Amino acid sequence: MATIEDAAVIAMSLPEVTEGLRWGNSTWFVDGKGFAWERPLSKADIKRLGDAPLPSGPLLAVSTGDLVEKEAVLAANPKAFFTISHFDGYPAVLIELKKVGKRALREAIVDGWLACAPSRLTDKYLKP
Repeated sequence: MATIEDAAVIAMSLPEVTEGLRWGNSTWFVDGKGFAWERPLSKADIKRLGDAPLPSGPLLAVSTGDLVEKEAVLAANPKAFFTISHFDGYPAVLIELKKVGKRALREAIVDGWLACAPSRLTDKYLKP
């Protein structure tokens, strides 16, 4: 089971990441772009979920490269990764932290960073 603290440690280990608040929630930024953030469900989100089971515990939102990557991420780990109607058409997924392993969490956060970081950073990071 992963925690917000685990997410923070992973995010802050990446080049040029800063931590701040956006909408009152911890957010990790690269080059001024948020790539991972705490994302509790709003009352509207809960209402839109209807009779679907509600995720429990802390949630983390993470950017994806595009909508195709979003669908691949959702298919790869459907027990921990999900989306809501508020995210329709938006390249990001939600992660139920109590259901995700630390390896999958790290991969998602790194991929989110890669999606938002400038090429001067990603090229250097990806060099073998």
